[in-house]
Formats: sequence, structure tokens, C-alpha cells
Amino acid sequence: MSQFMDQSRVIKAYRWMLLARTLDERLAQLYRAGQIFGGVFLGKGQEALSVSIGMSLQRHDVFAPLIRDGAGRLAFGETPLDALRTCLGSPLGPMRARDGNVHRGKPKEGYLPMISHLGASISVVNGALMAKRMKGEKHFVGAASIGDGATSTGAFHEALNQAAIERLPLVLVVANNQFAYSTPVASQFACQNLGDRAIGYGVRAHTLDGTDLKSCLEGMREASDLARDGDGPQLVIADLLRLCGHGEHDDAHYVSDSLKASVLGTDCMQLAEQWLREAYAIKSEEFNLWKEEALKEINEGIEQVQGEGSPDPYHHPWKSLFTRELCEHV
Repeated sequence: MSQFMDQSRVIKAYRWMLLARTLDERLAQLYRAGQIFGGVFLGKGQEALSVSIGMSLQRHDVFAPLIRDGAGRLAFGETPLDALRTCLGSPLGPMRARDGNVHRGKPKEGYLPMISHLGASISVVNGALMAKRMKGEKHFVGAASIGDGATSTGAFHEALNQAAIERLPLVLVVANNQFAYSTPVASQFACQNLGDRAIGYGVRAHTLDGTDLKSCLEGMREASDLARDGDGPQLVIADLLRLCGHGEHDDAHYVSDSLKASVLGTDCMQLAEQWLREAYAIKSEEFNLWKEEALKEINEGIEQVQGEGSPDPYHHPWKSLFTRELCEHV
């Protein structure tokens, strides 16, 4: 087995998935208790793909996550404390109690805050990659995560076309979770596979089983390596199903029972746990310990952040994070 897929790395991927799932579940509880304002959007069912994106990147790379990329954010370097501080409005968070809870990041570290109109994030990554190229940097990539709905936007076309022409090391990852909010894929595009669009732009396509951690780790590593080695943009399509509504305000009544019961509706966490049991002989005791540790870390983080309080509206420096006095801390 390759070093990339050795036991320690697979366990690390699973534990980031577990930490992301635990964080999501606690955020949902806090939202229902009225302790989080704004929306809460869970990554349930997309953790395998998400963590694989983060693990395919290096610290000098660029990452523009989507709304359900909690696992990928953690793998790329975000801490649960940073996520909780943003969601609970702590002035000590990376966004200093500004903006919505999913629009968080650290641009100086290549971690870009999400743009809700996801197609627009691709061109931002393109710009960051072109800036790196102009500064003479080498062997970097940029990953932009979008959903199937974003592939129907003009921004998707313009940015992917630009990346192809400029031969940018862009890895464009599409979580094909079957719905753009509540609009099914059958009402979004007529091609059989979103990967079929790649040939029109002159880029390479990769199709992954988004429910399977092994498929995602291998596929994302291949796409990232190709982009890093000069093969130009890579379009990655991962087929899966989000196992929740668009947000905690949405009951997902539009998702049929037959789709939920299909292969696409398989929980990637369960498949990953099964793989670890069968391939690496991980015992139930270890899984239980990891779950206890994840919950303990999240609960301690919540307690700490809740103790930090909210910003004083009269004395908090409500300036752009990129003013001179604040930008060095972003």
C-alpha cells in the first residue's frame, strides 16, 4: 500500500470527518436552542469528499471551500475554536464577529472566505493562482469547491474557461449532491455526467464516488498532483447525496425516499468506519474513544467561546479587516 494511503493517514482523515460531523451536530443543537443567529448548514454526507480536498492540499496552496466543507476546512488548518468563534459571534474569531458564520477564512494563509454564489469563488481562486505565478512561486494549486447548481452559472463558465486558457493549477471540485437547494439535477443540466463538460473547456475530468473515502482520497490526490505538475485545470465530479436539508431551516421534503435509500444516500462516515475495521483491524473501543475525544473537544470549545461574550457595539473596531491596524491579524 502506498505511503499516501497508509493507516495513519486514513485514520487522520476519518478523525477529521468525525470532528466535523460532531461539530455540525452541536451547531445544529445550538441553533435549535436559539444560541446561533443566521443559518446553520451541515456537511452530513459530504465529509469524505471534503476531507479529501483538504488533505490533497499543502499549506502554501489556496482553498475556497463551500458551505458544507467543515471536514476540508479542518484538514486545511482551521481549528474548531475558530469555527465556533465565528458561529457564536466571538470578537476573538478570525472574522472579528463580522459576517455570516459560513463566510469565514484567513486569506493571508490561502484560506478564502466562502462566497455564497459559489460560481464566483472560482475566479477568485484563479486570481490568487495568477498572483502566485507572477511572484515566481512554484508547485502550488488552488482548490475551489462548488455544488452541482453552480455549474449552471455564467461565472462557472467564464472562470473555468479562463483557467483552461491560462493553464492554471486549479482543482475545481463539484459536489454533485443531486440538488441545487431543492432543484433536482434533472432540471439543471441535460448531459449524462457533469464530467462530460470538461472536454468543452479542454480540461481533464475525474469522477469519484463521493460516499467512499478511499475513492475520494485517491481521486483528489491524483487531480491535485496533475494540477501541481503542470497539467492545467482539473474538474472533479463527486456523486453523493447530502443527508440533511439545505440548512437547518429546511426539512428536505423534496428528496424522495427512493433516493435516500439508493447508493448515493449511503453515509460516508459509516463506509469509512467499515473500511477502517476491515482493512486496518480498528476495534470498536478505538472508535468509541475517538468519538468521546471529538465531543469533548467541541464541548470545551463551546464553553470557552460562550465565556468570551459578544463584541461591545460601542467600542468594537467596526472597520474592514483589511485596514492597516487590523490586517496583520487576519
